[in-house]
Amino acid sequence: MFENSLIIKYTNFLKEILLDKGMPEFWAALINLIVTFTVVVIIAYFFDRILRKIVVKAFYIFSIKTKTTFDDFLVQSKFPRYIGHVIPFFLLKLIVPLIFKDFPFLLNAFEIIINIYGIILIVKIIRSFLRSTQKYLRTKERFMDKPLESYVQVVMIFLWGIAIIFIVYQLTGKDVLSFATLGAASAVILLIFKDTILGFVASIQVSVNDIVRIGDWITYNKFGADGTVTDINLATVRVQNWDNTYTTIPTYSLISDSFQNWRGMQESGGRRIKRAVFIKQNTIQFLTPEKIEEFKKIQLISPYLKTKYHEIELYNEKTGADKSVLINGRNLTNFGVFRKYVDAYLQQNSSVSKDLFAMVRQLEPTSKGIPLEIYCFSSDKNWANYEAIMSDIFDHIIASVPYFNLEIFEEPTGKDIAILTKK
Repeated sequence: MFENSLIIKYTNFLKEILLDKGMPEFWAALINLIVTFTVVVIIAYFFDRILRKIVVKAFYIFSIKTKTTFDDFLVQSKFPRYIGHVIPFFLLKLIVPLIFKDFPFLLNAFEIIINIYGIILIVKIIRSFLRSTQKYLRTKERFMDKPLESYVQVVMIFLWGIAIIFIVYQLTGKDVLSFATLGAASAVILLIFKDTILGFVASIQVSVNDIVRIGDWITYNKFGADGTVTDINLATVRVQNWDNTYTTIPTYSLISDSFQNWRGMQESGGRRIKRAVFIKQNTIQFLTPEKIEEFKKIQLISPYLKTKYHEIELYNEKTGADKSVLINGRNLTNFGVFRKYVDAYLQQNSSVSKDLFAMVRQLEPTSKGIPLEIYCFSSDKNWANYEAIMSDIFDHIIASVPYFNLEIFEEPTGKDIAILTKK
């Protein structure tokens, strides 16, 4: 009470002087108000700046001395700066009613302005704290790939919603609860925040079901995305494509549509190679004993040929097969031997993972020949190294085909047709 009386005395000092000089009370009060208010605003402004610098500096020094990084993020998000506004706000809240006591209308208007400023200041302090928390948690391995920004955005949306309700209450004087429960307002809010609500639901499902993490490589053909997820927020997922462009995908699409996540490959022991060469069907033939002897010189399949040929000879002798005609009995083919050769080549290739499944198989014949598919996993998952490994494997396979009297199918070119017409 004594402090208020002292403040009133100083705020009315000019008014008392003007009244003593014979000025009308209204004009004396008005001039006193203008001068006093101007002085208070100037003092509050400089006090705010000085206090803000002191608080920011104190936080900065404190953050340097502490081991935790959380306070560093508080400084980066301007939390101390907003805290520095709190004391000047309360000083204005205390002094302004005493300055404007002779002008109720102006008093009411300035109280509304100060209250709205206080609401916005509280929101900014909370927002700064939440952002600092988000950045701090991002440094923890457990939270590095979680969509923390989505949760912060949701909290901020509700916080700003509550703040707007209180601001409207300050401006209109209507009861907060009655305003918040209006059916029409609820319908409008649902309409406006439809995408936000869908995004929030999607963010929760993405996080709980571990569908996508930051750092995952995803392919989403619908949106032309093929690259690494760099950010997951409430509305969108940001993907940096391999050509260094960015694609934004609606978060809700991750649970409503189908896309490809390569995380399983990245976490496994290798990256899959699945490619085929097409062999001309008319080059496939039975092997004569002479050809088998010739193929035994190929080291990778020499043990196989010795064992297999001996097994076939015993079978043909047992069944009395007439080998004067090659088709009789059991036989080896150049295509079958080549398939075994490719399988042996993959088994001894150090770039092919030995812990993951590998096979060489013949697929259904097509108009372009018989596909011989190589299915294995490279031991190196790096994209550039993976492509190099796959290229080396198929370079060798393609170069090996003629050694088995086989040919790879190719569409005829204009040069091929010209040669045929000349003949």
